[in-house]
Amino acid sequence: MTTETLTMNETCGCPEGRGLSRRTLMRRLAAGGALGATLTVLEGFSPAARFAFAAEPASYAGDVLVVLSLRGGFDGLNAIVPAGDPAYATARPTIGVPTSRLIGADGIFGLHPGLAPLEPFWKAGTFGAVHAVGQPNPTRSHFQAMEELERAAPGSSLRTGWLDRTVGTRADAGAFQAVQAGSSAIPASLRGPNPEMALDSVKSFAISGAWDDGERARWTTALRAMAVPGAPAPIADPARAALAAAGTTAALAAKTYQPSGEASYPDTHLGKALRDVAQLIKAGIGLQVATVDEGDWDMHAGMGQAAKGGWMYDHLHDLAAALAAFATDLKSDSKRDFFSRVTLVTLSEFGRRVGENGSGGVDHGHGNAVLLLGGGVNGGKVHGRWPGLADEDLVDGDLAGATDYRLVLGEILTARCGASSLGDVFPGLTGDALGVVRPRS
Repeated sequence: MTTETLTMNETCGCPEGRGLSRRTLMRRLAAGGALGATLTVLEGFSPAARFAFAAEPASYAGDVLVVLSLRGGFDGLNAIVPAGDPAYATARPTIGVPTSRLIGADGIFGLHPGLAPLEPFWKAGTFGAVHAVGQPNPTRSHFQAMEELERAAPGSSLRTGWLDRTVGTRADAGAFQAVQAGSSAIPASLRGPNPEMALDSVKSFAISGAWDDGERARWTTALRAMAVPGAPAPIADPARAALAAAGTTAALAAKTYQPSGEASYPDTHLGKALRDVAQLIKAGIGLQVATVDEGDWDMHAGMGQAAKGGWMYDHLHDLAAALAAFATDLKSDSKRDFFSRVTLVTLSEFGRRVGENGSGGVDHGHGNAVLLLGGGVNGGKVHGRWPGLADEDLVDGDLAGATDYRLVLGEILTARCGASSLGDVFPGLTGDALGVVRPRS
C-alpha cells in the first residue's frame, strides 16, 4: 500500500493529505495488489467508532528490522572516532575529538561525547558499530550514492529496493508489514511491487484527500462498496486493506501512548518517528520492517567542537537521545521485552573526507560507520577491518570502504530476521559474516 501522497493543494486547491493517497489506491486496484485484511470501520474513521482489528498477521519469527537513514553524509570518523590512529588528529586539527572526551575508548576507537545517552547500551553490549563500511562503486553525489545504497544490487539490472525485495521473500503480513515512519515519502529501499505504507505519524494517518468528515464518509462508503462479499479480489482486497490501515491507526491514535519504563522521547522529528515505530511494534499488527529518515548531516562548514552547541555534537546528542528512548521503551515493557526482538541499523549514502576543509567542516567522502542497536546486537565494540588513515591507505583522500555494507545487512537478515538465502535480496554478494549480531534463539 505505497503512499506516494498526492499533495492536494498543488492540484486542486484542497488541503494536503497525509496517508493513503487516491493515486496509490487506484494504482493498487489496477495492479491487482492483494493485501489481506478484514477490518471495517464506520463512516468518518472516528476514533470513537467501534471496529475490529485486522486478522492475525501472517506468522513471522524474525526481528523487526528498523533502518534509520542518516541523510546528507554522516561523518562516521567524528562519531566513532579512530583516535588510536595517529593520522586522525593530524587530519582534523580543529574539529577532531580529543581522546580525553571519548566515551568507551578501547585504544583505537571511542564514541563522540554527543553519543552519551547510548553509553549504557554500549556497556550492556546492545549498541555497537561497524567502521570503514562502503559501497562497491562509490560516488560523492548525494543522489547517486543514496540511489545505489537503497537499490543495493550493483552490477545488476534490478531497479527495486533491497527492503522491497526482502519483504517479497516473505508471506504477506498485512498493511503494516513494511512502514515508513515520520514521512509520507517512500524511500527507494522500499521501491518495488510489494506493498508498503508511509505515515507522517500515527495520529495524522488518513486517506489523502479525505480532509473533512464529509470526504471521509464518502471515501469510506466507496471503499466498503468495493469490499463487499463477492467482489473481485483485485478490487476488494486493497479496499479492505485501506480500511484496515485507517481504522487500525485510528484505534491506536485514540489511546494516549505511554512509553514504558523511564523512556523519554525528545520532542524532535526523529524522537516522534521512533515513538510511533515503538507503538506499532507493541501493537502486534504485523510490523516487520520500518524505515525512518533523519537529515541535516551534510556538514561542509561549521561542524563545531565536541561540546554542546556544536552542530555535530548537538545532532549526535539528539540522535542518541531518540535511540536511547526507543531502546528503553522497548525493553521496559511490563508484558514483553520487545527490545530483544528488534534490530536497528543506520545507513548513510557516504562518509566524509578524512581531512577537514578550510571552513571547519568535511566534504563528501567514502568509508563510513554503521551504528547498530538491539537486543541481539553484539555491541560494546567496533566491528570490521580498519584500513587506516595514513596517506597510502586512503582512496583519493577518503577512508577506504573495507567492508561492503550489504554484508552487515545480510548478516542481520540471516541471523536475526529468518532469511535462509540472500540471493534474492543481494544478488552476487559474497563475503564472511562479521559477527555484528548474535543468532536468534
